[in-house]
Amino acid sequence: MRGTDSNHVKVLVDGIDVSDPSNPPASFDFGQFLTPDIEQIEVLRGPQSGLYGSDAIGGVIDIVTKTGSGPTQFTADVEDGSFDTFNQTGGVSGSTGSFHYAANIEHFYSGATPVTPLDLLTHGEHRIDDSYDNVTASTKLGYDVADNFNLGFVGRYANSQLLFTGDNYNNYPSTPDTSQSQYNTLQYDTRGTGHLVLFDGFLEQKLGLAYSSISSTDFSPDGPVSSYYAGDRAKADWQGNLRFSSDEILVLGAEYDRDEIRLPISASTTTDSGYAELQSAFGSNFFDTISVRYDDNNQFGSAFTWRAAPAYVISATGTKFKGSVGTGFKAPTLSELYENFPSYGFFGNPNLKPEKSLGYDFGFEQAVFAASVQFGATYFRNNIRNLIDDNATFTSYANVGRAETDGVESFISWQPTQMVTLRADYTFTEANDEILNEELLRRPKHKANLDVKWQARGDLSFDADLRYVGPWVDVTRDSIVPEVTAPGCTTTDVAANYDISDQFTLYGRVTNLFDERYQDPIGFLRPGRGFYAGIKAEI
Repeated sequence: MRGTDSNHVKVLVDGIDVSDPSNPPASFDFGQFLTPDIEQIEVLRGPQSGLYGSDAIGGVIDIVTKTGSGPTQFTADVEDGSFDTFNQTGGVSGSTGSFHYAANIEHFYSGATPVTPLDLLTHGEHRIDDSYDNVTASTKLGYDVADNFNLGFVGRYANSQLLFTGDNYNNYPSTPDTSQSQYNTLQYDTRGTGHLVLFDGFLEQKLGLAYSSISSTDFSPDGPVSSYYAGDRAKADWQGNLRFSSDEILVLGAEYDRDEIRLPISASTTTDSGYAELQSAFGSNFFDTISVRYDDNNQFGSAFTWRAAPAYVISATGTKFKGSVGTGFKAPTLSELYENFPSYGFFGNPNLKPEKSLGYDFGFEQAVFAASVQFGATYFRNNIRNLIDDNATFTSYANVGRAETDGVESFISWQPTQMVTLRADYTFTEANDEILNEELLRRPKHKANLDVKWQARGDLSFDADLRYVGPWVDVTRDSIVPEVTAPGCTTTDVAANYDISDQFTLYGRVTNLFDERYQDPIGFLRPGRGFYAGIKAEI
């Protein structure tokens, strides 16, 4: 996001930090996350540590799952398609009296996806397609104890198996393995909440208790043993909102977080945090949000972060000016601090400090022609220091890096009729290593997207999506050749939905319609054209 690393973005699912404390970057793997039970996704760009703490240098992705209400409803979905894909979902949701509920089970299977480029295989070697199998179950429960007090619980279970072609590092340069590797994950995420409103809405409080556990096994046919990783996270959080008026809200919060690795080492770290945010409105035109946060970690010490985000609206012209400035930080991971590899002469560094950033953005949004046309642009810049990387002798980690990212995000949307909506987005990003004076890997300068939605009839809709990603700097799969330019690519997806009745919907989609052949990253093919069709039922 905005040229930062994937582990510089905090990901929340129903208020749960779902990053993996056991893997070296402690990042979230979106590849293991199924989406049918999602209600909405909110994306906050730029440094957000002033409210969200560690990992929010690039921004925050907040995912909220569906809540049950009304009469009991059963849902089912079956989809079949290319690459031996066969997916099923089922769910039940509703409410009865003060109790509301939602439960879903999802199964994703893809059995034959070509990933390894043929030109990387040795003479006569047969390519083995990748396969992936994921079963996810989730629930969201709530009980209204009184008009001003309710209890909530969310839980999520995911079990997946990936069969893939890894690399044989016993050869130099490395070559794709002649037999498959296997990567298994098992993850649990739970959170209970209590929500209380007092004094006619003046004080609103929420107390949360969360626990997550993730374990994974990585088996390579050329490795001596399997690799095992396991980690846990326990978190307690309190948030209180003081509503002085509709124009002045003070948000106060406190958190306790404990991250632990159980395998391949035993280590843990705790963080105590407090934050405050003032949300203000001055009349109907000027708005401002100011937040500050203090984190105290038992390993690296403390971090103070802040953010300010003003906005000004000109009602007469439909113009909105907005901006923000703030700081972010990324705590060193448990692996970076404590995990040692003595056979390779590489050791963790318990003296690492957090990665830190200072970023800002400013832009505008404009609505014209009775808001049927909207457009806008935002300039952003982020300066990151104390980046954690290998030290000069490649024997440990050190805070040796600096990076700078900046660019422009822009969009225009047009609704020529009530039945048709068009939107185009374009992002320009420059991301540079300030130490080596070179571009950061896998950050395309140019990205563009065009989406067209057409509600042809009340029961028939179409969607088309055209995406362009420009060239980027990469390395070869064996990491022998650095600074390789990967060519850009353009892909097109189309989809259609037809309501057979109030209960049943047929749908179909074609991904990569024009069968664009490209690698991302270099050495790994992306899927060619795929056809999929399914049926949904809501009873």
